[in-house]
Amino acid sequence: MKQRLDTLLVDRHLSESRQQAQRLIRAGEVMVNRQVVDKPGTEVDISATIDVKVRSPYVSRGGEKLAEALDKFAINVTDRICIDGGISTGGFTDCLLQRGAKQVYGIDVGYGQVDWRLRNDSRVILRERTNFRYLTREQLYHQEDYTKNSFADLGVVDVSFISLTKILPALWELLQPPREVVLLVKPQFEVGKGRVGKKGVVRSPLDQAEAILGVGSKAESI
Repeated sequence: MKQRLDTLLVDRHLSESRQQAQRLIRAGEVMVNRQVVDKPGTEVDISATIDVKVRSPYVSRGGEKLAEALDKFAINVTDRICIDGGISTGGFTDCLLQRGAKQVYGIDVGYGQVDWRLRNDSRVILRERTNFRYLTREQLYHQEDYTKNSFADLGVVDVSFISLTKILPALWELLQPPREVVLLVKPQFEVGKGRVGKKGVVRSPLDQAEAILGVGSKAESI
């Protein structure tokens, strides 16, 4: 008897959801009888040996990146209200919640990408189909937030196809003091197309440094 690989991963408790299983499979992290299978719909024998190379504690590896940054910069998340710009699947948000965040506003220009578990978590408030660059306080918060003076003071951002320098002004206005921000800098969206190599990778250390310094300079100027 055979079964789709993505559903079999869930049935065997190797993945929390079918959505997560599909991501693991497409990433080449699932082996069936010691062979990598990268198509979620592949029919495999239900008795096959299945191994998952790496099981992240978060819904995506973005959570691991954020966890490392929070540790490095000694940022305490407990009981804080946060903004996750470019929530996508929700790796950053998952990390924040696991570290004790009180609430997370997840913002994304897309729709339907957020992991089902996070989508149904009462601590997560989604603003999908939303362009972060033009987001205002009135659009993000509810009236009761103003009454209670309950606003986010920590922002984490992982966006693509737009420079962080265009996101920062809006993010700054959405946060209240002490205003801490953790940004994932992607040089390919900061240095211009002329310096982006094959597969969208910026390999020059000088260009990489310029990207980081450019974002930092913008942050200091706000």
